[in-house]
Amino acid sequence: MTTNDPMTVAWHVRSVEDVCRLLEVDPGTGLSSGVAAQRLAAHGPNALAAAHRRGALRVLLAQFTDFMVVVLLAAAVVAGFLGEPQDIIAIVAIVVLNAALGFAQEYRAERAMAALTALAVPHARVRRNAAVRPLPAPELVPGDVVLLEAGNLVPADLRLVEAAGLRIEEAVLTGESHPVHKRTAALAEPDLPLGDRSNMAYQGTLVTYGRAVGIVIATGMTTELGRIAGLLGAVPAAKTPLQQRLTQLGARLTIAIIVLCAVMFGFGLLRGEDPGFMFLTALSLAIAGMPEALPAVVTISLALGARRMARRNALVRRLPAVETLGSVTFICADKTGTLTENRMAVAAYFVSDRRVTEPVGSADEEPWALLLAALVLCNDAAQSDGRTQGDPTEVALLLAAARAGRGKAALEARHPRRGEIPFSSERARMTTLHRDGDGVLVFTKGAPEQVLPACGERLTATGREPLDREAVLAAAAD
Repeated sequence: MTTNDPMTVAWHVRSVEDVCRLLEVDPGTGLSSGVAAQRLAAHGPNALAAAHRRGALRVLLAQFTDFMVVVLLAAAVVAGFLGEPQDIIAIVAIVVLNAALGFAQEYRAERAMAALTALAVPHARVRRNAAVRPLPAPELVPGDVVLLEAGNLVPADLRLVEAAGLRIEEAVLTGESHPVHKRTAALAEPDLPLGDRSNMAYQGTLVTYGRAVGIVIATGMTTELGRIAGLLGAVPAAKTPLQQRLTQLGARLTIAIIVLCAVMFGFGLLRGEDPGFMFLTALSLAIAGMPEALPAVVTISLALGARRMARRNALVRRLPAVETLGSVTFICADKTGTLTENRMAVAAYFVSDRRVTEPVGSADEEPWALLLAALVLCNDAAQSDGRTQGDPTEVALLLAAARAGRGKAALEARHPRRGEIPFSSERARMTTLHRDGDGVLVFTKGAPEQVLPACGERLTATGREPLDREAVLAAAAD
């Protein structure tokens, strides 16, 4: 079998026939179990290389590597030589408290991240031995034939061989929040960016609409998501701003204390004091000058911050990271899909020359009855098990209608869809045809500048009236 490295094969420029030939697979039957086992042994599981997780002992020992903690431990040793048990007890208690708080937070975060990773293992519908069956995503191999439908996470990098109205949200890779329309035709340019490879589906992206069949061309760390994971893994660990400042503070305090103790020791010798007595005095002064409570105060403050963030479902792996975001002055970004929840909501309606936030009057009266029906029926978002999936705009419209008491199942049963003209960037609108008794009901939604030229009247509570297109465009612009 030819290599599946996407860096050596520009899969998006090859025809479906070429892809099948290179990967030695028939899309109608898929791979055989024997071939799949051989390829799994050759390429390894379809999983990203996990960073080495720290064990409990390593997490605990890491709590004693901070500069201030090391200095405190050294001070405790000196206090032991001086026969100062109270100082030893106080210093050790503070160090232990600091370590216990840090260990509890980091170990809990490590276990939570491990649990999340275990839950994130998806399954895929795969065609093997001419039969479709579910398969854990880590068992996918190059050449596997994968079936996709709305709501699926793409389990590996795929070259699409069939696509019916397929749209995939690729914000995790490209930052673009709007789903991308997919097709199967080969593309001409080998150097196209990921967002323009319309015949490819990439691991970790989400199918929002339609269905498709694709052939796996890359798995694990050879996928585009794997390449990103590899780059992140190569980034060296860096100290947070708080850790850097505490290290600087500790170093300066230590130097200042050593200098003062040396000066005091020197003046004592010049006065003729006993060298042994002066040495013990200087050591006592050094211990007294150490800010023993500082690490504990900082750790407790960070632990309280981590607790507050946990209430908002933010998982903090290491306590010093709590402070890092507080050091940020500006966040500059041009992609909202990776910074927000990627959700939209209907904020207002413009009906009968009025801007309102909710339907006014009865939802069974016009113009609301037809408007709410249009929101639901001219819509490809799906509802199942109390969840709504699909394009963020269509999900927002569906939820707005649901708040007004219009469920999709009931309306589709009354007006089943009989045809549609899908949305396209050229047409900038979507049209659906529905049965309405013995007739047909047609709904269109899209960009105002594209829909308005086809409209001559508007529907109000008192009936049909002439349409002022300029007023509607002005309201849309506002």
